Amino acid sequence: MSEVKIYRVIGRINKPNFKTTFKKEIRALKPEHAIEEIYKILGSKHRVKRFHIKITNIEELSGEER
Repeated sequence: MSEVKIYRVIGRINKPNFKTTFKKEIRALKPEHAIEEIYKILGSKHRVKRFHIKITNIEELSGEER
């Protein structure tokens, strides 16, 4: 069985009238799943399309960094 990990995803949103950076911590099995969750959350909350989101860094957090 796979273990659920926590990933910190850092990136930016470049919409024509809305530009900002973000840093979110996401629970996922793989980094790819964390990226999909970021697309889903930001698309829902800010009405941002996937091509407006630029992921710059993904890092796995260990137990003491949480």
